[in-house]
Amino acid sequence: MQKRTLGKSNLEVSAIGLGCMGMSFSYGPPKDKKEMTALLQAAVERGITFFDTAEVYGPLINEELVGEALAPFRKQVVIATKFGWKPGAEGEARWSRLDSHPEHIKRVVEGSLKRLKTDVIDLYYQHRVDPNVPIEDVAGAVKELIQAGTVKHFGLSEAGVQTIRRAHKVQPVTALQSEYSLWWREPEAEIIPTLEELGIGFVPFSPLGKGFLTGAISAETKFDSTDFRNTVPRFSEENRRTNQALVNVIEKFAAQKRVTPAQVALAWLLAQKPWIVPIPGTTKLNRLDENIGAASVQLSPEDLRELGNAASHIEVQGARYSEQHQKLINR
Repeated sequence: MQKRTLGKSNLEVSAIGLGCMGMSFSYGPPKDKKEMTALLQAAVERGITFFDTAEVYGPLINEELVGEALAPFRKQVVIATKFGWKPGAEGEARWSRLDSHPEHIKRVVEGSLKRLKTDVIDLYYQHRVDPNVPIEDVAGAVKELIQAGTVKHFGLSEAGVQTIRRAHKVQPVTALQSEYSLWWREPEAEIIPTLEELGIGFVPFSPLGKGFLTGAISAETKFDSTDFRNTVPRFSEENRRTNQALVNVIEKFAAQKRVTPAQVALAWLLAQKPWIVPIPGTTKLNRLDENIGAASVQLSPEDLRELGNAASHIEVQGARYSEQHQKLINR
């Protein structure tokens, strides 16, 4: 597996990471712990060194899974986790409130360290920007954790350009994690130029469009009742039928290259910038191998132009989040 460095930091990771959320959260019921442990360890054996989790995934159980599975390989891998949520009040959804107050960050980091079975977190992201806490205070709190040796690098997730700039002045931001793929290209307008200017790495989550760009999901697909895609406008039956046009473009391109649609989508992302590291998630070994194979797919400048132009002529239908969640991004 090739390696990449996130921006101007010295944080070197595998060119493709592994998003671990779906093993415990959001995409139906939690998966079998033994099977997911075997999958995480298989990823290490295949050269993946970058693993992404969060306190809220589960909640808590995803960090425990990742910590236990990767404990034998701790010195070989980079573990990223996230802070910024807390349980809601009675009657509210679990873990529905943002909290990035410095005292909260310094308290919850101890729980993450314990669950991850480590004495240092390699990359600690603010999960969502908290409008009630100045980003300078958040960056300052993480800076203190870095100085104390419990965190190595600071990251932001779904933050807007001005927030990134303000945070970076207090504590250099190593990476921004946000959605980016052939069906969500908004970061190209302002985010990517800003990251390039500041020397910040980019970690796209949902690089396969929450599974849609693999070609395995159709308008007729039925999701488990606990699958959050049921709440995503982009995944309504009608929008899936319309958005199939983008998958058709990718599938045609993949057939010409004799690779899979997922590999084309990931290879396209890798070709955008040398400091972009996508983190596709999976719970299946064959999909893990397929995703890893994308790192070997070479797309020429002509390929990239052709694919990018074809995709840009298709207007993807539906918001990528529910209206409530949409308010939490790009702050």
